[in-house]
Amino acid sequence: MTPDASAHIDIAASPRRVFDLVSDLRGLSTCAEEYSGGKWLNASGPQVGARFRGVNKRGWRVWPTTSTVTDCSATRFAFEVKSLGMAVSRWQYDIEETDAGCRVTESTWDRRPGWYKPITVLATGVKDRAVTNQRNIEATLERLKRAAESV
Repeated sequence: MTPDASAHIDIAASPRRVFDLVSDLRGLSTCAEEYSGGKWLNASGPQVGARFRGVNKRGWRVWPTTSTVTDCSATRFAFEVKSLGMAVSRWQYDIEETDAGCRVTESTWDRRPGWYKPITVLATGVKDRAVTNQRNIEATLERLKRAAESV
């Protein structure tokens, strides 16, 4: 299934360094556009099946989510996001080793039921989630590149 938004960037850092940043709740919050932090609920760190409570912010709007890690390997970190018990999205980071470091692709899939979308517009202030997520991904990847290459 094609993602609703996706972009990639080449990073002059090891795939492990990038994986450590995207799979760390604090590290990811320093790079992400809306995600501002989280807390592991049933694990001490990233692993398949681990759940975390995330907090997202956009302007004055704040909304919590609960996510479950579905992939946690050297080449992919991904999680399914729920809000009020409903599936709302999937986020995925694919990490491919290159001669100069790695290429990271961030993708997301909108999983919200149609009837729930107007409610989330009120909660998040985002009318066109695909367009906003595309911009957010591009900004996040630029920050991720700076963070990974700054070591």
